[in-house]
Amino acid sequence: MRKCTVGIVGATGMVGQRFVTLLENHPWFTITAMAASSRSAGKTYEEAVAHKWQMKTPIPESVKNIMVFDAVKDVKKMAALVDFVFCAVDMPKDEIKKLEEEYAKAECPVVSNNSAHRFTPDVPMVVPEINPEHIDVIPFQKERLGTKKGFIAVKSNCSLQSYVPALHPLMDLGISKVLCCTYQAISGAGKTFETWPEMVDNVIPFIGGEEEKSEKEPLKLWGKIENGVIVPATTPSFTAQCIRVPVSDGHLAAVFASFDKKTTKEEIIEKWRNYQGEAQRLNLPSAPKQFLHYFEEDNRPQVNSERNLENGMAISIGRLREDTQYDFKFVCLSHNTLRGAAGGAVLLAELLHAKGYLG
Repeated sequence: MRKCTVGIVGATGMVGQRFVTLLENHPWFTITAMAASSRSAGKTYEEAVAHKWQMKTPIPESVKNIMVFDAVKDVKKMAALVDFVFCAVDMPKDEIKKLEEEYAKAECPVVSNNSAHRFTPDVPMVVPEINPEHIDVIPFQKERLGTKKGFIAVKSNCSLQSYVPALHPLMDLGISKVLCCTYQAISGAGKTFETWPEMVDNVIPFIGGEEEKSEKEPLKLWGKIENGVIVPATTPSFTAQCIRVPVSDGHLAAVFASFDKKTTKEEIIEKWRNYQGEAQRLNLPSAPKQFLHYFEEDNRPQVNSERNLENGMAISIGRLREDTQYDFKFVCLSHNTLRGAAGGAVLLAELLHAKGYLG
């Protein structure tokens, strides 16, 4: 597999920093360019993040001296230096949409962590183990943009990574309705306890925009390509409640589901344990060997013990049991900045590269 040169747009933020650590020794991708806000432009990466590096490992030596571009003004300079970019910028949504299209039109593919293009009909929103076939919409998007190489692909919201992977292998049972309550770590807001002391010993019962994303995005993941666009599924029906909790990393979800077909606890667990997606079949570098892990213990999964399972890319599930209002209920857990954010985007880029879209 030919190595790709990679740029990170939004390289100084928490997700951008996570991209840097994940790509430090990546077998397929090498960072050659970085961009951030005008405040960081013209500095070395080390200078730009000197007092705000939030990862547990040091800044990799290989990127310390890379000069940071202006993410908005230097699109063409970035595009000339890389095969594609990861995008994780903190800007208003309409500005992000415009910026990502500018990179794509500069013939630079964009793998985005942002939500701005998740509901653009010809932009694939992909979890490689769930809907890899959605990348087949990219030629239609290129036609709209007038590009030969440039396009945009996005990953889904971080909260979905905890519960949608657990639901997906059960779709053939006819899931009719789902209730999910997510308990989301502070790193999902780009914060640490040092930068957000108000979260210590506190719970906030509202996260702006999360409930809408949690109810709508699964239906796009389960949609189909028709006439050059992705048409979202119409079922199952979702209702969600999203809560911020005092945890550094890891999103936990309590899930309730009803099925059209009669099933058993044993059948559901067997489906989870036997499930493999395209990422496993292709043996992508960042893919977990076992996508879904089921725990029999009543007190698992726990954030501290399970969030880093398989380098933070596996999904943990537990407490499956029958419910009095729905058919079954269970809990599941994912690492929100690994599987849910930067790691999920890296895995998507690996899928795109394996399928010939990145060079």
